[in-house]
Amino acid sequence: MKHFLRLSDHTRDDLQALVESAVGIKSNPASVANELAAKTLLMIFEKPSLRTRLSFEVGMTQMGGNAIFYSVKDSPLGRKESIEDTSKVSSRMVDFMMARLNRHSDLAELAKSASVPVINGMCDIAHPCQILSDLLTLRERWGSLEPGRRVAYVGDSCNNVTYSWIVGGIMMGFEVVVACPDTEETRPEAWILEEAAALSKQYGGSVRVVHDANEGVRDADVVYTDSWMSYHISPDEEQARLQLFLPFQVTADVMSHAKPDAVFMNCLPANRQQEQTAEVIDGPQSIVFDQAENRLHAQKALLVWLNRN
Repeated sequence: MKHFLRLSDHTRDDLQALVESAVGIKSNPASVANELAAKTLLMIFEKPSLRTRLSFEVGMTQMGGNAIFYSVKDSPLGRKESIEDTSKVSSRMVDFMMARLNRHSDLAELAKSASVPVINGMCDIAHPCQILSDLLTLRERWGSLEPGRRVAYVGDSCNNVTYSWIVGGIMMGFEVVVACPDTEETRPEAWILEEAAALSKQYGGSVRVVHDANEGVRDADVVYTDSWMSYHISPDEEQARLQLFLPFQVTADVMSHAKPDAVFMNCLPANRQQEQTAEVIDGPQSIVFDQAENRLHAQKALLVWLNRN
């Protein structure tokens, strides 16, 4: 049984094959119009969503299938009913499950008991579907995903997108430079850097952590940022976090330290007054809405891959 929980569960060849499949599906959606006829995807949400829900639901519909939205608020998941039992029951009725949960441990438990493929729609330590769509977006932009590119991640770096970019970037042979405040709450945890070191030996990519935005983006091909106020962070912390992260706001000046043809990426949602300025996210180097659209095409390729394997 194949699941899609973390990028490192798979190989570089797997990721490249998924990206190339997505390129083909995007250019010729009719080729998979009946791929998932009479198939059903259960979508379990513990966290809010726009792009994840839309892309999976639309993708299933476009391929002849159906998607069911199921909010944890309305379910007994992990409370009246164990995650194991929920997984076993669901597996007898649907063909795939996608879960967007707070804890990776819960996601892993769901997958362990499932007899159908389980997809990580986001958890506390990983967001593999986002990085898959990011790689598709860069493949379109560059024409290929050759090793040696430099990806700069700027801002809050103790989160799922940073961690998945560290893993995915290294697997693709990229140099990932993380620029963040030097605090325990905002820099990558030790375990992800240890995993990165092991992956670097296998794939040749690397990760480096710095604490200056301009240094971080120097000669970068990609400048990437994300929200300073993740879903689990209390609104009471906003002002303190604004002060902490302001030196890491992606401005036009910060972008000027990257390569002249560098692109700007943000997985969205974005706040134009916080992690980047409006002139950057709405400027000519920004490809954030290509990223958002490509969630649909990348996840269609993922569903096809899981269906056939």
